[in-house]
Amino acid sequence: MKKELTRRQYMDLYYYMRLNRAVEDMMVKLFRQNKIVGGLYSSLGQEAISVGTAYALEKKDWLAPMIRNIGALLVKGVRPRDIFMQHMAKYDSPTKGKDGTSHFGDLDDLHIVSPISMLGDLIPVMTGVAMAGRYLGQKTVAMTWIGDGGSSTGVFHEGLNFAATQKAPFVLILENNLWAYSTPVRKQVPLENLADRAKAYGIDSYIVDGNDIVAVYSTAKEAVERARAGEGPILIEAKSFRRMGHAQHDPAEYVPKEMRAYWEARDPVALYERFLLGEKLLDAKNKEEIEDKIDTLLAAEREFAEHSPMPPPEFAETGVYCTGDDCHKIRAKWERPIAEVTPPRASVKGVWTVPGFGSGKGSGGANAPIHFGDTQPAEHAAGDDAKSANGGKPAAKMATKATSKKNVKPGTPSASKKARR
Repeated sequence: MKKELTRRQYMDLYYYMRLNRAVEDMMVKLFRQNKIVGGLYSSLGQEAISVGTAYALEKKDWLAPMIRNIGALLVKGVRPRDIFMQHMAKYDSPTKGKDGTSHFGDLDDLHIVSPISMLGDLIPVMTGVAMAGRYLGQKTVAMTWIGDGGSSTGVFHEGLNFAATQKAPFVLILENNLWAYSTPVRKQVPLENLADRAKAYGIDSYIVDGNDIVAVYSTAKEAVERARAGEGPILIEAKSFRRMGHAQHDPAEYVPKEMRAYWEARDPVALYERFLLGEKLLDAKNKEEIEDKIDTLLAAEREFAEHSPMPPPEFAETGVYCTGDDCHKIRAKWERPIAEVTPPRASVKGVWTVPGFGSGKGSGGANAPIHFGDTQPAEHAAGDDAKSANGGKPAAKMATKATSKKNVKPGTPSASKKARR
């Protein structure tokens, strides 16, 4: 780790990592008390990735977390009580108890898109969000995360190719935590570095130690600013380790003990704490103050969540479908003159210019998208347009000669009409 941030930034990163871990520790207790509805997915050992990458975004930027990216939600401004209530299916939760885990968003203020359970599908969605921000002139960046296993889905590749083609201001964080549920990376991907997958789409990528939060933040910050500047999408592979099973029901006995011991010794919170102490950015008093602040906050947030009621039965049939403005209003927030992206200033002629084929008018006088042998390129003289490429003979004479052939039956479509079908 290098000393290159402000003291406020160093301490923010430390606070959010500690808060991330404390929130998840409390939810484990709630789960064991049977107060969590559904599954609980831990990010133990990966907190530096969620916190460091989300901290690189500006308030106006967009993110879409996966179920292990609670740290990113906290950085964006989500209250711990909302995370608790969401997992407890309480009526005061962001989804009013209609969904669980981190499946909630905030489109108006925090710019958070809800997770999608089908892994990889957030990539094309957030590419669209990035393109929309550019179209509206907002100069925003969109970010989402994917795991090593999720990077093998078809939509990962389709979405990344789409983002690359559109040069979308989009940053994808690939969390290589060595296990896709119980399948090790070496048995699912014949690559040492998953960042190499970016090469297929002509985009840049980074590889970063996912347990070094300063490196994660610095790398993400550079990627975000490059995307904002119009350099297109960027992929960051953060190498780390999932120290808990897939969910609370999974003891992860498939993980070799030596591997677990190695990564436990590289705990990102402990590593960062030692760094801060060594650089005199943190001392025992500051540490205790932060711990007390988090304990006090979470005690109050848990108290609020536990006293929130469960949804009333009659509420089950409401809010299932969005019915328009009476559900919620979403309006485009233009940051540029609309005239810049609407006709006539943004009009495009319906002509393809294909290398090797030229462009111009077809023999009928209309624009010809692709120009084959019967049409001259546009740079030729206008008088030449009436001639075909067959020896330079006038097109009219060629047409007369073709129709005089005896083997053409009345009502038989011409070859050109057949070709257009």
